[in-house]
Amino acid sequence: MRRFDGAVAVVTGGGQGIGAAIANALAAEGAAIVVAARRTDRIERVASEIRGRGGKAWAVHCDVTDAASVADLAKASTRHAGSVDILVNNAGLAHSAPLVKTTLEDWNRVLAVNATGTFLCTRAFLSGMLERKRGSIVNVASVAGLAGGRYIAAYAAAKHAVIGLTRSVAAEIEGTGVRCNAVCPGFVDTEMTKESVERVVTKTGKDPDAALSALLASASQGRLITPDEVAAAVLTLADLHGQRVNGTAVTIAG
Repeated sequence: MRRFDGAVAVVTGGGQGIGAAIANALAAEGAAIVVAARRTDRIERVASEIRGRGGKAWAVHCDVTDAASVADLAKASTRHAGSVDILVNNAGLAHSAPLVKTTLEDWNRVLAVNATGTFLCTRAFLSGMLERKRGSIVNVASVAGLAGGRYIAAYAAAKHAVIGLTRSVAAEIEGTGVRCNAVCPGFVDTEMTKESVERVVTKTGKDPDAALSALLASASQGRLITPDEVAAAVLTLADLHGQRVNGTAVTIAG
């Protein structure tokens, strides 16, 4: 048997990058996948690819910042696939600017997607897991949520919130059969990182290679992390059988 045969997993932000890698990795290990995000075309593509390999997958539109949309996601997931065993809160939004140039709109938007979205989705799926005494929640945070960094005050604050939420939920559910953990990647080879490089190029005039090197140096990374590396860590924490870790934040720093 594969590691997640018979399990149902919901992956937010699943239309590209880390989320798509996680969805594909869970499906390869036998899980039925609900791929959720705002971009319907992207999640339909990921779900279609999984089905094309013989897996079970459904694409469900969801705005994680909207409580009603998250509630609809929970209902649709149960309708399509049954009881949800694994929730991966991956939906996220990056932002960089000096603090004095960070607007309230920027701040609220970054906190809404990264922190509030994680809260809303966790709240929506946790009750069912507790009733069944089975489940695993994995939150995709960031090394910025452990140490902060220059020009990323809103993003770092949001990811600190994700880690605080992870540890608090873990404390509440200790011993119930449900667990909550986080992964904290550095810069990953995704569109989000490419956008960060482009912002550095625009603001500093550096060429793309120099801009990427500067970003990696700021996080003490020797290289970009691959989405598959993050997915592997998520699968380890999501294990419904042998793995009993609860309340941890695993760093993936390249």
